[in-house]
Amino acid sequence: MKIGNVFKLVIAILVSEAAGVIGAVFTTPAIQSGWYAGLVKPALNPPAWVFGPVWTALYFLMGVSLYLVWKSNVPEKKKALMLFAAQLILNAVWTPVFFGAHAIGNALAIIVLLWAAIVLTILIFTKISKPAAWLLAPYILWISFAGYLNYSIWVLN
Repeated sequence: MKIGNVFKLVIAILVSEAAGVIGAVFTTPAIQSGWYAGLVKPALNPPAWVFGPVWTALYFLMGVSLYLVWKSNVPEKKKALMLFAAQLILNAVWTPVFFGAHAIGNALAIIVLLWAAIVLTILIFTKISKPAAWLLAPYILWISFAGYLNYSIWVLN
């Protein structure tokens, strides 16, 4: 691995993990204030402590995936990086809408857009690096589950 690639890997992981830091800023107060605890949740809702480790791992995988595409030299790279950025922005926006503004319905709309953006990102990443696309598989599965949770919480509350 060239030195330049090491920096790219570190930056890609840090950029991805930064979305998680943004999320934590809004999630922690909502959990500590009791707002989230007071919501009626579906039976499949995991305990609150599960979310931190899962998201940390997912952001790491996303960062490695981003790195694999970033270091490539293909014409689709710019479009792929823009799609990745779009889905990461949607990811970062969801948390303040759900946990900060308590706008569960608006958060559901964002998660639908996020899901579509991730699918598009996976499709273009597949053309560049199949491992990069596969590294996003746990992410799309988790977002699908998160969509179910968001929808269920919206309906139940």
